[in-house]
Amino acid sequence: MFGMSHESYLLLDAVVTIIGLIVLITQFKVHPFIALIIAAGFLGLTSGMPVDKIIKAFQDGFGGVLGFVGIILALGTMLGKMMAESGGADQIAQTLIRAFGKDKVQWAMMFAAFLVGIPLFFEIGFVLLIPLVFIVARRTGVSLIKIGIPLLAGLSAVHGLVPPHPGPLLAIGVFGADIGKTILYGLIVALPTAIIAGPIFGTFIAKYIPGNPSQELVDQLAREPESKDLPSFSITLITVLLPVFLMLLKTFADVALPDGHAIRNWMDMIGHPITALLLALLLSLYTFGHRQGIHSKQILKLLDASLAPTAAIILIIGAGGGFKQMLVTSGVGDVIGHMAVNAQINPILLAWLVAAVIRVATGSATVATITGAGIVVPVVGMIPGVNRELLVLATGAGSLVLSHVNDAGFWLVKQYFNMTVLETFKTWTAMETILSVVALIFIMLLSLVV
Repeated sequence: MFGMSHESYLLLDAVVTIIGLIVLITQFKVHPFIALIIAAGFLGLTSGMPVDKIIKAFQDGFGGVLGFVGIILALGTMLGKMMAESGGADQIAQTLIRAFGKDKVQWAMMFAAFLVGIPLFFEIGFVLLIPLVFIVARRTGVSLIKIGIPLLAGLSAVHGLVPPHPGPLLAIGVFGADIGKTILYGLIVALPTAIIAGPIFGTFIAKYIPGNPSQELVDQLAREPESKDLPSFSITLITVLLPVFLMLLKTFADVALPDGHAIRNWMDMIGHPITALLLALLLSLYTFGHRQGIHSKQILKLLDASLAPTAAIILIIGAGGGFKQMLVTSGVGDVIGHMAVNAQINPILLAWLVAAVIRVATGSATVATITGAGIVVPVVGMIPGVNRELLVLATGAGSLVLSHVNDAGFWLVKQYFNMTVLETFKTWTAMETILSVVALIFIMLLSLVV
């Protein structure tokens, strides 16, 4: 069409659609949920997809995201509400402030997110820890962005680089890498990367975008507890880290026990993110509820009220998933991925580049990691002596780059931090890109010695 090849046309179509989406939201003030639906439909029609498949692709993407993320957000929000209402979040915040001091509390947030995030999906870690961001910001007067960016960096670094996160874990299988070495190398790369993209970048960008939190979310997640008798730090930590413990047990069972073993099957169910969060929520009804003197009727009201502020967030995230699926189904991701493979470059750099361009095209770090690994692995077979563990990390690093309007995480951060689209680009998108590029540099340096 227009004298261009089909591949070139698809790329131009995707660029025009994404620019149009940004203009709809920023200039015409169209609600992101509506704008994402319009953009997805436009891309489907203009890319030549059969009309009967356009709506189905959007529905599949919408449902695919909310089938997991929607449930996680609901359970995590309820848990966060119980932690905030009981004063548990306040207890953790006070302990972190005492341990690190007001001037270095952003470092506390990064390390907390890094440790908690190792066995957790990004979305779970986010909803578990976001109350701390609001409450520490309120107690210290420190910028929301200065505290929030380190938390996001810690979670995102381990999400992209450290198994048992799904992307790196599946890439290990594709490349035939050793899981133990990958975890070790992943931790070596992820920690300094999170430090640079988190506390260091967060302190810098907060001077220009301090953050203006939504009062509704502040009231929900960071209000002063009515009782001065706060849950103990240990009880709060046990309750919040129960999902982490259960997921670690699942990972241990998967490694130690053969497939089909009865205990492994049970642990797979108990350690599933949805089950683990549900069990933590049930525990919180006692530790943060009845134990703190909150009656059953009041708990029910709290849980019910906790879901209202997240309704719009969940719908926007779902629409982002639908838009992402339209990019995948239309073939844009495949076109970009194969273009990258044709470039004659270092295999580690190639793995990063392929995952990066698929990430930009599809908006999903996990899709970028899995698809990128599948595209690159035949090329690796032609080049002997390539470190397969570092290929896993390079693919994971590439999958973090340039999160933008087709990524559900972009909208999650935008809505919770009450930022404009442009502010989200300057903070979240920039942070993700710094993570990706810095991780690649550390991986290339590590390739010189392993």
